[in-house]
Amino acid sequence: MESYALLLAATLNAGTVLAIAALGLLVNEKAGVVNLGAEGIMLCAALAGFAAVVATGSDLAGFAAGIGAGALLAAVFGVLVIWLNTNQYATGLALSLFGAGFSAFAGVGYVQEKLPERPVFSIPVLGDIPFIGPALFRQHPMVYLAIALTVALVWFLWRSRPGLVLRSVGESPESAHALGYHVRGIRLAAVVAGGALCGLAGAYLAVVYTPLWVEGMVAGRGWIALALTTFATWRPVRVLLGAYLFGGVTMLQFHLQGAGVEVPSQFLTMLPYVATIAVLALISRNPAWIRVNMPASLGKPFHPGS
Repeated sequence: MESYALLLAATLNAGTVLAIAALGLLVNEKAGVVNLGAEGIMLCAALAGFAAVVATGSDLAGFAAGIGAGALLAAVFGVLVIWLNTNQYATGLALSLFGAGFSAFAGVGYVQEKLPERPVFSIPVLGDIPFIGPALFRQHPMVYLAIALTVALVWFLWRSRPGLVLRSVGESPESAHALGYHVRGIRLAAVVAGGALCGLAGAYLAVVYTPLWVEGMVAGRGWIALALTTFATWRPVRVLLGAYLFGGVTMLQFHLQGAGVEVPSQFLTMLPYVATIAVLALISRNPAWIRVNMPASLGKPFHPGS
């Protein structure tokens, strides 16, 4: 029973990285911008967050550094694709490649570094409940922040005026522009906010989830987060549930290995990525369903006055 509680706790922990990054990408795509650079942003933010904690000993400084690095890279991406009208897909791929290379180069000196002793979190009373306590109430605060962020994003997108404006920009930027909204400014703000969340996810990965720095440590999570937005049909709650699903698949490999299941470790390592491909293949069988839920201007540039 205890092993299953630990598996559930690990699932929530692993899913948090994906959830925060995917929610950031969801904000981007609701404004009509596709950012394929999430992997590179998360790598640079992971390095920035880890380096900040090594220098200061403060996890909060690490998270702030990750957010700052993510927002900065996203801002550069946003200026290129929104104002200079570069291709969103090519620019995103370039950002991803840049992030992988730059983080590997700049992170050489941090490979052997160690973080201060990690704090242990537990909600009083609730953390002592058998099974439920270890599974749900001994998590890092960022796990609960991801859930709160999901609820806040649901309210923002469907209950607040700025959220409705953001969605209108993603659906019909020409109409939003005709009504007097600064479409490019709104898109840039959405891209920067999304990049900040990807940066937070990267910092969480290096500071809490691992915690260490090695080259390429994001290991495809940026791409899985990108796939999650489509898997969840651009709905925040589905993004969160999907993140936990993929987090569970990731942790299942370690649980099976610990249980002595005779399966090649390479096959178990493949599971999260096989699951991603399988889910996308199933969704792609119904393209009409995707078109109904997808922001109408997703991936399309906007030229004021054109």
